[in-house]
Amino acid sequence: MNGSSKILLTGGTGLLGREVSNLLRDSSELHLLMRGKGAAPERSNTVCHQLDFSEDWKADSLPSKIDAVIHLAQSEHFREFPSKATNIFRVNVESTARLLDYAYRAGARHFVYASSGGVYGYGHQAFKENAPVVDCGKLGYYLSSKYSSELLVQQYSSLMQVTILRFFFIYGKGQRRSMLLPRLIDGIRSGDPVKLEDRNGIRINPIHVADASKALTASLGVDGNQTFNIAGTEEMSLFEICETMSECLGVPASYLRSDAEPNDLIGDVSAMKSKLHVPKIPFRQGIKDLIT
Repeated sequence: MNGSSKILLTGGTGLLGREVSNLLRDSSELHLLMRGKGAAPERSNTVCHQLDFSEDWKADSLPSKIDAVIHLAQSEHFREFPSKATNIFRVNVESTARLLDYAYRAGARHFVYASSGGVYGYGHQAFKENAPVVDCGKLGYYLSSKYSSELLVQQYSSLMQVTILRFFFIYGKGQRRSMLLPRLIDGIRSGDPVKLEDRNGIRINPIHVADASKALTASLGVDGNQTFNIAGTEEMSLFEICETMSECLGVPASYLRSDAEPNDLIGDVSAMKSKLHVPKIPFRQGIKDLIT
């Protein structure tokens, strides 16, 4: 995609969206879809559009022509099924359907959709992109909404280039404290014991938002309809993660261990490293961004 591209970005004020907009602001005309009026960046090549995906909205105010759509927005109520089921559906599924229609009508050449590595379920081996998705009856409402949107995106693959990015445990400065890694840090600081299945707990490979954003922007230059796992290169158990946090905090971590079998969630990043970006920020360094 050339340097004069006109790009529509949803979720631009979120953790990942902020980093992506910073990377694209000097080379593209950015149109940011924002739920509220606050935190709008003051840039000559950035236009902000106020739209709330949880309510009825129209694309009338959006550019009549666009080169690419990057859809990062997602419902913040992922833990609140069934009370927030309608919000989750509107923000995660309906918005995708309507943005795909808009992108097609506006002549977009590329649609990038941010999904979740959680659609694989759990397993002891790293998941490749061609691994089967967990049975929908066991996926849960929120992840079902993300996978439903993946299916919708794929239907447009003959009309424009589509890229699905499955993110695994992004973290970084300014992340909501309710998310896994900030929550662990706050718990260790407060002296709350960390619950571990077996000796070491779940294994994951988190990725710093700076690396995740570089992988995403690199996907704009890759040809063909593709799906990529976006995750870190360090596979770590929850115990190893907490011990690293403990050392950085200078506070000992305590644990409650059970006999339950750990449910690992690791993304194979071979394709990401080969075609998009090789993560540069080690966990021990990156996690300091969450220690406030």
